[in-house]
Amino acid sequence: MTEPTIPAAVTVRGYREADREALRALFARAGEGTPTEVLWGHPASEAAVYLDPYVEHLPGSLLVADEGGVLVGYLTGCPDGALLPGEGARWERAARTHRLHARARPAAFLARAVLDQARGAVRGRPQAGEFADPRWPAHLHVTLAPAARGRGIGSALLVRWLDLLRAAGSPGCHLQTLVENTGAVRFFARHGFLAHGPTPPVPGLRDARGRRVHQLTMVRTL
Repeated sequence: MTEPTIPAAVTVRGYREADREALRALFARAGEGTPTEVLWGHPASEAAVYLDPYVEHLPGSLLVADEGGVLVGYLTGCPDGALLPGEGARWERAARTHRLHARARPAAFLARAVLDQARGAVRGRPQAGEFADPRWPAHLHVTLAPAARGRGIGSALLVRWLDLLRAAGSPGCHLQTLVENTGAVRFFARHGFLAHGPTPPVPGLRDARGRRVHQLTMVRTL
């Protein structure tokens, strides 16, 4: 794939330990106004699921976009799900560590999620959850600061990650996003990812109008 054009001041590189605090600050900044930030309202526990484990377990697979010494984007990647605790286990650990049952917004979110899951089970509907398939063992998350979007930076991070997977002999990669996040869906489709499987509602999660949103799994063979 052709290397994307990015601003001259932006460098895509591997994560360094000195990036840790800036990375956490970027995680919080990029999440402002998203459904999980609005409904969950506790960035530290969310980072404990979607950022910290990658820093702790897979720092060599973490890519950052550096613009003049300021981090403006990053990609957390996992070459094989067996290398990282599952998302469910990460949520359980975060809930215990941060005592989420005692925090109003996370507790309300969790209660709604349990109710959504129960209703789905009673009605026999597919449930949102983790994805595992040996054809696409790797996965990724791309996060950009608002000002970095639409500048080719996300593409540069993704292309670099896919190149690393090819060099390692990986058969394929998957990701999970929301059906309703049409911008992200178009972005990944441009990079060869295809929708795969059902699109069940995500327990507990709602959009800005209070409507349920749906999980979308996308895959790319390498």
